[in-house]
Amino acid sequence: MRPFHLLAGAMLATLSLQGQTDSTATSKIPFEGMDLTWINGQNRQSDFPLQLKDKNGDVILTGVAYVDSYYNYDFHHPKDNTHTISSAIGRSNEFTINMASIGLETNYKNVLGKLWLQYGQMGAIVQDLDATVGHGRNTNISNLKYIREASAGYHFDVAYGLNLEAGIFMSYIGLESYVLGENWSYQRSSVCDFTPFYFQGARLQFFPSKYLKTEIWLLNGWQSYNSWNQSLGLGSSTYWRPNENLQVVANFYLNGKDSRNSDVARLHHDNSVVYRYFRDKASNGISQAAFSLNSHYGFQSGDGVTAKDNYLLGSSFANRVWFAKNKLALTLRGDILTNPGAYLAFSPSPVADNDFNDALAAGKDLKMFQGTATFDVMPNDFATFRLEYGYRSSNIPYFAGPGGTTSPDGWIDTPTTSWRPDLRKSENRITLAVSFRL
Repeated sequence: MRPFHLLAGAMLATLSLQGQTDSTATSKIPFEGMDLTWINGQNRQSDFPLQLKDKNGDVILTGVAYVDSYYNYDFHHPKDNTHTISSAIGRSNEFTINMASIGLETNYKNVLGKLWLQYGQMGAIVQDLDATVGHGRNTNISNLKYIREASAGYHFDVAYGLNLEAGIFMSYIGLESYVLGENWSYQRSSVCDFTPFYFQGARLQFFPSKYLKTEIWLLNGWQSYNSWNQSLGLGSSTYWRPNENLQVVANFYLNGKDSRNSDVARLHHDNSVVYRYFRDKASNGISQAAFSLNSHYGFQSGDGVTAKDNYLLGSSFANRVWFAKNKLALTLRGDILTNPGAYLAFSPSPVADNDFNDALAAGKDLKMFQGTATFDVMPNDFATFRLEYGYRSSNIPYFAGPGGTTSPDGWIDTPTTSWRPDLRKSENRITLAVSFRL
């Protein structure tokens, strides 16, 4: 359910400023000269080879390509090969194309434009859950399913930059990105996985100083192509980077009506601190080290729903150490989450008669722990080989067991009458992933 996380936005302003050729172009560039490629949830590229430039050397258009594939080994060996409770990993014990994506971006002469297309398993997990396409007519999942991002806007030379854009964007909520190659770990933290991955709407980005970015969002709703009703969502996001080693973020979301035929109000807040505490880029030993802390709190209430029984509270802490001039990296991460009412939780199975739903009906709150260890090999800016071990546990049966979560024999067309999904309280997996990005 989460989204993914936006690129910093500084790149948009920086490239658009660099692409100007008239005499009114400002020299004020936010975050100028800062190395931000190390940050959890950010693109680590410093070289962009697919660029078209004009005769003055200004960038007109940047082409982008991304492919992410994985093999996931689930120690439970579910018979339907379905890996549950994850938007990042949907299959087990088989090879999977998670995302294949191509795109174009422009920041030329103050014009902002972006079109990213996508295909793969991860889109089926995220986009297929959008029920707002059933609100009225002239709408369908297929209208936007293969569009990852699409936006149009304009950059104004105010202070360090002012951007106005409308379209479909990666979500600003959460630290970790929808694009897994930008994250320190392959499986996202629980708090990021349970919150939106995309928003459709408009945003105003303002850079009042070199070190600060703030945004105001007006959007259709909580990870929805359309609106549930007549109420739009309101959001804000603020980034402060006093230097290239520290990033502090605060995000908010508010929507008065985010459910079908309901007046339930939803408020969500997350904040994060990312700090690089060591750097020696020429070292063949430890070349840099950093940590990230991301915390979330949100609730919904109204129309008979109470906040004390419907909230999400959780934190994720990760520490990453790079070696061999940043060609290798090891990340250790742990996260915890509690979600009474499970109003943001993934459903473990399409079969409603299961142990998870029984536990919720008995009044139990969902509580989870996750630990991951991730080792990356990064020969250059464009390729990543990743090996990750993950362990998860919950207080109620939630993860797929050997019997699977689809049907008695694992096929979707097999009747499930009197059959219950095999759910367990813990899970162990090993994932091998490879990705490239140009």
